[in-house]
Amino acid sequence: MQNEKQKLTAAQRRLLFGAVFLMATSSIGPAFLTQTTVFTEQFLASFGFAILISIIIDIGAQSNIWRVLSISGKRGQDVANEVFRGLGTFVSILIVLGGFAFNIGNVAGAGLGFNAIFGWDVRIGAAITGIFAIIIFLIKNGRAVMDIVTQFLGVLMILIVLFVAIKSKPDLGEAALRTIVPEEPLSMLLPIVTIVGGSVGGYITFAGAHRLIEAGMTGKENLRFVSKAANYGIITTGVMRTLLFLAVLGVLAQGAVLDPDNPPASVFQFALGDVGQKVFGVVLLAAALSSVIGAAYTSASFLRGFGKVFDKYNNLFIVAFILASTIVFVFIGKPVTLLILAGAFNGLILPIILGAILLASRKKSIVGDYKHPVTWIIFGIVAVIVTAVAGVLSLEGLAQLWNE
Repeated sequence: MQNEKQKLTAAQRRLLFGAVFLMATSSIGPAFLTQTTVFTEQFLASFGFAILISIIIDIGAQSNIWRVLSISGKRGQDVANEVFRGLGTFVSILIVLGGFAFNIGNVAGAGLGFNAIFGWDVRIGAAITGIFAIIIFLIKNGRAVMDIVTQFLGVLMILIVLFVAIKSKPDLGEAALRTIVPEEPLSMLLPIVTIVGGSVGGYITFAGAHRLIEAGMTGKENLRFVSKAANYGIITTGVMRTLLFLAVLGVLAQGAVLDPDNPPASVFQFALGDVGQKVFGVVLLAAALSSVIGAAYTSASFLRGFGKVFDKYNNLFIVAFILASTIVFVFIGKPVTLLILAGAFNGLILPIILGAILLASRKKSIVGDYKHPVTWIIFGIVAVIVTAVAGVLSLEGLAQLWNE
């Protein structure tokens, strides 16, 4: 019995970190690196305040979603459909379309990573990324391999950015002070809603939750485990963003002028010299590849509600998703219009489905006799308001389309 218990604990530990890093690395993509760098350049040490507030809001959003989904044992689209008929289907369509468009950008980012490291053509690097990601889902025990790969890539990114942060020697005292007492706190609204959308918007917050449901980690008996995973996922993302923030802060204090065409790359080059470009290429490749895996897995999990064929052949749909997004980039290029539309839709998804899940937490037909804590509901309402603001701001992308 003791050995069986130890084996179960080991399996749970792998699953815990698999879900944590699947969610975290899904959010840490090329856009994550650029947004964090640009906002730090704009707001300097005060951007730490935006990071702190966003982490609190992210925990409120993600913990509500993961807890309710775990208790119900149902995926996000199924819960939404039970709250309002057709809502889950509507959200699924948005997530799949948005995830597909963003995956084109992720594949492109991986291609740029290969280019920075080896000087290869971007499309060749993108094709290699697509092939590698497809292999993960075709081999036996592909889910376990996915868990291991996302953990490895996540730890690799954190360690590299930690090294760069140490080399750049930021003023930690100033960063700590402005994180609590920022200059012009009202100016933090835009960065807060932007990075919240990038951390838990769209498909991202469902990545780890759907992974745990697939593995059978549902019901009251697993609630503590699920809550821990939800919090660890947000904290992991927050650690990565904080380290990058400190690295940028350090190089700016030393007089660095960031390249507007590729701000994060110039941070690495200033801190590490000639090798900086290749090191940044490794981080960009890791961020993009892990995002390709997370976007494909989660988007395909939302297809399961459309029929048994999507459930039975889910891996094949994941492969098709990766293949299609890779082909679009390699042979057509990055469709800017599609990406702008996806960004606008992505901003609308979280407040809609989080609102539905908060309603679901009060319905016995969905959660049974489970009593969802009022504290989490309040956290969730705040997250709905903030992400709704982010969604409205994202609609500016649609206006941009009409003006072009």
